[in-house]
Amino acid sequence: MIGDFEPVPNKVLIIEDETKIARIIKLELEHEGYKVETAETGITGLEKFSNEQWDLVLLDIMIPKLNGMEVLRRIRASGDMTPIILLTARDSIPDKVSGLDHGANDYITKPFQIEELLARIRACLRINQMMEKKADEQILTIADLKVDKKTRIVTRDSTNIELTPREFDLLIFLIQNQNQVLNREQILTHVWGFDYYGGTNVVDVYIMYLRKKIDDSFHSPLIHTVRRVGYVIKE
Repeated sequence: MIGDFEPVPNKVLIIEDETKIARIIKLELEHEGYKVETAETGITGLEKFSNEQWDLVLLDIMIPKLNGMEVLRRIRASGDMTPIILLTARDSIPDKVSGLDHGANDYITKPFQIEELLARIRACLRINQMMEKKADEQILTIADLKVDKKTRIVTRDSTNIELTPREFDLLIFLIQNQNQVLNREQILTHVWGFDYYGGTNVVDVYIMYLRKKIDDSFHSPLIHTVRRVGYVIKE
């Protein structure tokens, strides 16, 4: 049917030197709809990890040529936060603590039930998706303008733009309502607050400030005036 599409499967990398275990996990994950690849050594695992994008890594601690802890450390040292579940035959608290301290998202001790592993994988992916969604909500964009609500960093065409707190709040309100014409009273109420008793001309002044910073030095204006109504930000 027109409009139908297949969801993109999650990609899982298994770094495990025990061939039988790796094969069983791979078959079970593929049966659940995951796309899976395996690696038998830490070095091969790092190479595969670096060459593709992965949704999750199953990482055995005791692997040859580069142990799992070192693989984990190198991945996290690069700034990559792909979910990683450690597979270990060790059941000691220090190993578990060390793995979590190095940035593992979870661990499971061999021998394990495949149902438990599948549940832990689903939980890790679900948490990661929630975190990614939350991070995306912090970034507002329109054309080549980006605003990070958390860090309050504003860039246009990769150029940093310094804004005052009031200018920043005004820009946020405009972007959150992009393509909608906002009158001065709406802007005044949402940016300056209900208890502001000044005139609406302050809106015009700050719109002018914003235009100088995010429009005047760039090829196309984003803030537009709608005569006798107010302002709108749009591409």
